[in-house]
Amino acid sequence: MSDGAAGLPLLTQVAAENPTITKTWADSAYRTKVLEGGAALGIDVEVVRRDPATRGFAVLPRRWVAERTLGWFMLHRRLARDYEALPARSEAMIHVAMIDLMARRLTGESTPTWRDT
Repeated sequence: MSDGAAGLPLLTQVAAENPTITKTWADSAYRTKVLEGGAALGIDVEVVRRDPATRGFAVLPRRWVAERTLGWFMLHRRLARDYEALPARSEAMIHVAMIDLMARRLTGESTPTWRDT
Protein backbone atom coordinates (compact mmCIF):
# COMPACT_ATOMS: atom_id res chain seq x y z
CA MET A 1 0.00 0.00 0.00
CA SER A 2 1.37 3.42 -0.85
CA ASP A 3 2.00 6.08 1.78
CA GLY A 4 -0.76 8.31 0.43
CA ALA A 5 -3.37 5.54 0.63
CA ALA A 6 -2.32 4.42 4.12
CA GLY A 7 -2.17 7.94 5.52
CA LEU A 8 -5.81 8.49 6.45
CA PRO A 9 -6.42 5.08 8.09
CA LEU A 10 -3.16 5.47 10.04
CA LEU A 11 -4.05 9.00 11.14
CA THR A 12 -7.52 7.81 12.23
CA GLN A 13 -5.99 4.98 14.29
CA VAL A 14 -3.41 7.26 15.90
CA ALA A 15 -6.08 9.84 16.76
CA ALA A 16 -8.27 7.16 18.37
CA GLU A 17 -5.40 5.77 20.47
CA ASN A 18 -3.81 9.15 21.32
CA PRO A 19 -6.51 11.84 21.61
CA THR A 20 -4.01 14.49 22.79
CA ILE A 21 -2.16 14.65 19.45
CA THR A 22 -2.91 17.95 17.75
CA LYS A 23 -0.14 18.28 15.13
CA THR A 24 1.70 15.99 12.76
CA TRP A 25 4.17 16.39 9.93
CA ALA A 26 4.03 14.52 6.65
CA ASP A 27 5.85 14.45 3.34
CA SER A 28 4.38 15.42 -0.01
CA ALA A 29 2.87 11.94 -0.58
CA TYR A 30 0.02 12.93 1.74
CA ARG A 31 -2.35 15.00 -0.26
CA THR A 32 -5.82 16.43 0.22
CA LYS A 33 -7.50 13.37 1.81
CA VAL A 34 -5.06 13.24 4.71
CA LEU A 35 -5.15 17.00 5.23
CA GLU A 36 -8.95 17.06 5.27
CA GLY A 37 -9.15 13.90 7.39
CA GLY A 38 -6.70 15.37 9.90
CA ALA A 39 -8.75 18.56 10.11
CA ALA A 40 -11.89 16.50 10.77
CA LEU A 41 -10.05 14.69 13.59
CA GLY A 42 -8.72 17.96 15.04
CA ILE A 43 -5.14 17.27 13.95
CA ASP A 44 -3.16 19.88 12.05
CA VAL A 45 -1.28 18.01 9.28
CA GLU A 46 1.65 20.06 8.01
CA VAL A 47 3.17 18.85 4.74
CA VAL A 48 6.96 19.37 4.68
CA ARG A 49 7.88 20.20 1.11
CA ARG A 50 11.25 20.24 -0.58
CA ASP A 51 12.33 23.54 -2.13
CA PRO A 52 12.17 22.98 -5.90
CA ALA A 53 15.19 25.25 -6.42
CA THR A 54 17.42 23.03 -4.26
CA ARG A 55 19.77 20.66 -6.08
CA GLY A 56 21.06 17.46 -4.48
CA PHE A 57 20.60 16.46 -0.85
CA ALA A 58 18.91 18.86 1.54
CA VAL A 59 17.78 18.27 5.11
CA LEU A 60 14.05 18.88 5.38
CA PRO A 61 12.63 20.27 8.63
CA ARG A 62 11.10 17.60 10.93
CA ARG A 63 11.74 14.90 8.30
CA TRP A 64 15.15 14.03 9.77
CA VAL A 65 13.55 12.99 13.09
CA ALA A 66 12.08 9.81 11.61
CA GLU A 67 15.27 8.98 9.71
CA ARG A 68 17.40 9.52 12.82
CA THR A 69 15.14 7.29 14.93
CA LEU A 70 15.26 4.50 12.34
CA GLY A 71 19.05 4.81 12.39
CA TRP A 72 19.06 4.35 16.18
CA PHE A 73 16.95 1.21 15.79
CA MET A 74 19.50 -0.28 13.39
CA LEU A 75 22.08 -0.31 16.22
CA HIS A 76 20.06 -3.19 17.72
CA ARG A 77 20.58 -6.47 15.88
CA ARG A 78 17.05 -7.79 16.31
CA LEU A 79 15.61 -4.66 14.70
CA ALA A 80 18.00 -4.69 11.74
CA ARG A 81 15.98 -7.53 10.18
CA ASP A 82 12.44 -8.74 10.71
CA TYR A 83 13.22 -11.70 12.98
CA GLU A 84 10.00 -11.57 14.98
CA ALA A 85 6.91 -13.64 14.13
CA LEU A 86 4.45 -11.36 15.91
CA PRO A 87 4.08 -7.58 15.62
CA ALA A 88 3.82 -7.35 19.42
CA ARG A 89 7.34 -8.77 19.72
CA SER A 90 8.68 -6.22 17.25
CA GLU A 91 6.96 -3.48 19.23
CA ALA A 92 8.54 -4.80 22.44
CA MET A 93 11.99 -4.75 20.82
CA ILE A 94 11.45 -1.13 19.75
CA HIS A 95 10.59 -0.29 23.36
CA VAL A 96 13.77 -2.05 24.54
CA ALA A 97 15.85 -0.13 21.97
CA MET A 98 14.42 3.21 23.09
CA ILE A 99 14.86 2.34 26.79
CA ASP A 100 18.49 1.49 26.01
CA LEU A 101 18.94 4.81 24.20
CA MET A 102 17.38 6.81 27.04
CA ALA A 103 19.41 4.95 29.71
CA ARG A 104 22.64 5.63 27.81
CA ARG A 105 21.79 9.31 27.55
CA LEU A 106 21.02 9.54 31.27
CA THR A 107 24.24 7.77 32.28
CA GLY A 108 26.48 9.44 29.71
CA GLU A 109 27.65 6.13 28.24
CA SER A 110 28.34 5.88 24.55
CA THR A 111 26.49 3.42 22.37
CA PRO A 112 28.67 0.45 21.39
CA THR A 113 28.41 -0.40 17.72
CA TRP A 114 29.85 -3.03 15.43
CA ARG A 115 32.03 -0.27 13.97
CA ASP A 116 34.01 -0.04 17.24
CA THR A 117 35.62 -3.48 16.77
